[in-house]
Amino acid sequence: MIQELLKNFNPIDYLELWLLLAFSIAFIVSLTSFPAIFNVAIAKELMDEPDHRSVHDRKTATLGGVGIFISLAVVITSIGALLDTKILLLVLGSMTILFFLGLKDDLLILSPRKKFIGQLLAASLLILFTDTRILGLSGVFGITILPYWFSVLFTLFVYVLIINAYNLIDGVDGLAGCLAVAGFASFAFLFIKTGDITMSTLTVGGIGAIIPFLRLNFSKRKKIFMGDTGSMIVGFLIAFCSVRFINTTELNPKSVFFESAPVLALAIAFFPLLDTLRVFIIRPVLMKKSPFTADQNHIHHRFLKLGFSHAQTTIYIVILNLLLIAFVYHIGHLDTILQFLLMVLVGTFLYSSLFIYNWLIMKKWIPESLNNKLD
Repeated sequence: MIQELLKNFNPIDYLELWLLLAFSIAFIVSLTSFPAIFNVAIAKELMDEPDHRSVHDRKTATLGGVGIFISLAVVITSIGALLDTKILLLVLGSMTILFFLGLKDDLLILSPRKKFIGQLLAASLLILFTDTRILGLSGVFGITILPYWFSVLFTLFVYVLIINAYNLIDGVDGLAGCLAVAGFASFAFLFIKTGDITMSTLTVGGIGAIIPFLRLNFSKRKKIFMGDTGSMIVGFLIAFCSVRFINTTELNPKSVFFESAPVLALAIAFFPLLDTLRVFIIRPVLMKKSPFTADQNHIHHRFLKLGFSHAQTTIYIVILNLLLIAFVYHIGHLDTILQFLLMVLVGTFLYSSLFIYNWLIMKKWIPESLNNKLD
């Protein structure tokens, strides 16, 4: 009888309850896992040691990614059986590769080369076995369809770029986690609109897995970091959502997102990508050092130097990113190139506005009296 019920059960017929179930499973597993993970990190002294680059001044547990991975794995291996199991099992396989790579890097040290190879392997599993890749450039520069080999290489580049972009922004309490929640929520909305129940379930599960982590990440007494384990898994999932969303809309010319999918995906990951581009320009060009050298030249560090707290920095950045996503969503009817240009201009302005305002005050181009009134 149960087998017959499951055979005829279609999650999309009970979408709200199904997504609530996915969220609840991930949330409960995550919530119950983190106290044990925190206690193990303390007992075994698996802690991050602050140095001259750190914005924290005390030892902190770094195993936040473990709880996120476990929660998503439980969602995939339980209710995932009623979805696209091929996609979900490959996602789980790729996450497992990144999990062990990140865990080794958090506990010991892993060379950038080995991490890079692992990221390529994780992305290749999905690209090669599901053929989920970016097929073209949506008519940008007159390119609609890319050659197969170039499409695979370009998609690999997108994966590696987004994974490492999320890894680089994990320097302020809650930032990577809150941006991931905003990204998953945005993709959940888009996948619901396109009827992709498998991806809707995965993204909602991601939200449920991260929220309990954020409670500890913002905590002062029981703080825990996401670590490379968490940031690589989150970056990978955002990259996969981006590629999957673009791929499915490219294969459906009647989709309402046919012209806007690439720009929407870029808008969701805009801040991590902008910050990565910025540091990769500043380090080699202005500072004459390797772009992979860690420092405090990220955008979130600049907010801290303006006097923002960690929570204020995170909230401000996430709100700006949501505003940009909403803006791009509402200009989806425009030409793709125009959408992209407007997104870059508006996004750059949003994240630069506070620094421009502060610079104008320092230059006395904005009267102090006006500044006091605005404060």
